[in-house]
Amino acid sequence: MRIVTRADFDGVVCAVILFEALEIKQPVKWVEPSEIQKGQANIREGDILANLPYNKNCSMWFDHHYSNRIDHSFEGAFEIAPSAAGVVYNYYKHRLNQDYSELIRETDRIDSADLNMGEVMFPEKNPYVLLSMTITGNRKEDEPYWNRIIDLLRKKDINDVIKDPEVKTRCGGVAKENKEYKGHLLKHTTMKKHVAITDFRSFKKTPVGNRFLVYSLFSESVVNVKIRYDNDDREKVIVSVGHSIFNRNCNVNVGKMLSNFEGGGHRGAGACNFHVNKADEYILKIIDILIKNRENSS
Repeated sequence: MRIVTRADFDGVVCAVILFEALEIKQPVKWVEPSEIQKGQANIREGDILANLPYNKNCSMWFDHHYSNRIDHSFEGAFEIAPSAAGVVYNYYKHRLNQDYSELIRETDRIDSADLNMGEVMFPEKNPYVLLSMTITGNRKEDEPYWNRIIDLLRKKDINDVIKDPEVKTRCGGVAKENKEYKGHLLKHTTMKKHVAITDFRSFKKTPVGNRFLVYSLFSESVVNVKIRYDNDDREKVIVSVGHSIFNRNCNVNVGKMLSNFEGGGHRGAGACNFHVNKADEYILKIIDILIKNRENSS
C-alpha cells in the first residue's frame, strides 16, 4: 500500500491524514497531475491516490478538483471542496487519535486561496501560510524535505514545526525569495484588459515565489496567466491560470477551460502543460477566453 500524491501543501496534509488513519509502511510516491493524465506514472493495485486525477489501477482515490470528476463508482471520496486533505479527513476522522481540525482548516484556506492582503504580503505572520510556501513540486531533490514535513505535522504543533532547523532555514529562504519574485513579477507581467500575463520563458530557470503576490501587485486584474518552460524539458511549456483572490470577478471555470488544453484544476485555478509547438495556438486561445470572461466560454 502506497500513498500517491503531489508535492504541494494539500498533498502533504493528505499524506499526514492517510498515514495516521492507515497502517502504511511504504514511502510516499510523489507525482504530478500531468504524469497521471498522460499515463507516465506507475500506478498499481494497493495505491491510494490523493489530490490527483483518477487512475483505474489504484485501489482508492480522494480528490476535489472540478476537472477530475468521474462518472463511475470507486473506493474513496470525491467532492468539490476547499482541499483534498479535507475530503480525506472527513472520510477517516473517526480513525484518528489526534485532533487535526486546525491543520485541515488552514489547509482549506490555503488551497482555496481564502487569504487576506496581510497574509499575502507578510506570510511570515502566519506559520501555516509560510510553511506552505516552502513546499513546491519544482525540485524533485526536495523529496526528503516533503517527507520530513509529513513526519513533523504528524507529531508536532505548528509552532514547533516552524522551529525545526531545516524548516526554519527554508522559511528564511522564502522571505528572500519573495522579495526577488516581486521584482520579477513587476518586470515580466503585462496587462491585457483585465488579464495579467506573466511570461517567464526568458528565464533558464523559472523564478519561484508567493503565488498570490501577483494579485496584490496588479489589483486591477481578475485573473493571472503565468507562462514558463519546464525546468527539465525546454520542449514543454507550462501555463498556470488563477482567479485573483482580491478582485473576484473572473467568470471562467479555469479547470474546465484547461481540460481542453491538456490540463485541468479547480474552478478558480489550474494548470496545463504541452509541447512547445502548441504554445502560440494554446496561449492565444486561453487568453482570448479569459478576456471574454464568460461563464460558458470555456
